[in-house]
Parts: sequence; C-alpha cells; structure tokens
Amino acid sequence: MSNLLNDEFDLYMLVVAHPDDSEFSSAGTVARLTDAGKRVVIIQVTSGDKGCPDPHASPIDIAKNREAEMLEAASRLGVEEVVFLRCPDGELMPDLDLREKIVRMIRTWKPDVIITHDPYRPYALHGDHRAVGLATTDAVYPTARDPLYFPEHFQGGLEPHKTAEIWYFGPEKPDKIVDITSTFDRKIHALEAHASQVGDVKELEIRMRDRARELAENKEFELGEAFKVVQMRR
Repeated sequence: MSNLLNDEFDLYMLVVAHPDDSEFSSAGTVARLTDAGKRVVIIQVTSGDKGCPDPHASPIDIAKNREAEMLEAASRLGVEEVVFLRCPDGELMPDLDLREKIVRMIRTWKPDVIITHDPYRPYALHGDHRAVGLATTDAVYPTARDPLYFPEHFQGGLEPHKTAEIWYFGPEKPDKIVDITSTFDRKIHALEAHASQVGDVKELEIRMRDRARELAENKEFELGEAFKVVQMRR
C-alpha cells in the first residue's frame, strides 16, 4: 500500500455529495497536495440544504450557510476552486442527468485524478454518496473520454478528457494509505469550518485521530487516510 503522491499528476478533482464530505474523507491528503503545489478543485454536488435537525429551518438558508462553510474549509486547505452544482440534497440518482453534469466538470477541468465516494463498499447507506460515486465512475469511463457522448459539449468547445485514476475514499479494502501525520491538524481546522455540522470539536478530533491511527497501523507513519485506486487510462 503506497502513501506516495504521484509527481506525474498535477490536477486533482474531488467530486462529493455534501459540504464536509471532502474534509471528513480527504482533508489531510488535500493539504498535502496543495502543499506540494498541486491544483485541487472541489465539485460540490449538493449544498447540503437538508442537513439540519430543525424542521422549521429554511433549506435556502441552510444551503447558503453550508456553502460559506465549505468555502472557508477549502481556503484553510489551500484550495482556491470550489464549484457548487446545487443539486437537491437527498434526491440524487446516478442517472444520465447527474452524469452529464459531472462529465461537463471533467471536460472543463481535465483532472489527472478524481477523488470520490466509494459506491461499491458493502452497506454504504447514504443514497447521495452512492449516487455520486456511481455517476462519477460512469462519467470518467467511458463517457468523458469519447466525443460522441454529450456531443453538445464538444460543439461548445469542451474537448474529451481521459482521467488517469479514480481514488475512492471510505473503501472496504484500501490499497493506498496517504501519510497525513503532518497535515492532520489542518484537517481538523478545516472540519471546524463546518460549524453547523461537527458539534464538539474536541470529541471530533479524538475520533478522527483514532481512525487515522487505525488506518496507519503497521505503517512507518502515525496517521493516514485510505483510498482504493482504480487506473482508468486504457
């Protein structure tokens, strides 16, 4: 299992369902990437407009607040580009409409690596997570690479693109453990930006550190984040 980041790749794109998904899963890795001068863009599929326990809360206000939290979290990690697709929270399906949106993002940004939800993990319960992971996978191969898929993109100036790798976070059987020992504190700092979601930060830090330590067990470093890597270029 490799903890190394590939010097060959320059642009990494995270495709995530909700604000805070990227921070919980990958913030330590993102901080390492930006520290290394890599370009990172986050595609935020929903704005988390139902992510509130108050039945009287306004989804519009929730979305505005969570987008602001997301931008602050990204800034703390050195990410300058966040795109909000503003699909309805809790209503995602891995259909052609969602795939087209993601293909458009791939052809626009041309990432070397896409980081997203693992839709194949047994008992992955959140439907939005599964939908984003599946739609992203279908968008990468073969859809984004071949011009006859969504030809209106090509006609509008967007060229096909071949992404080299998908990194699935939250996998059952990871094969890439990234050393985040030096960036763990920044992961927590980024998560703190999601004040509407994280609750007790001290308890969160303990829980996240325990998990990161578990992922780095038997490694030469203390704390890790886990991914399953699939190579896509053929």
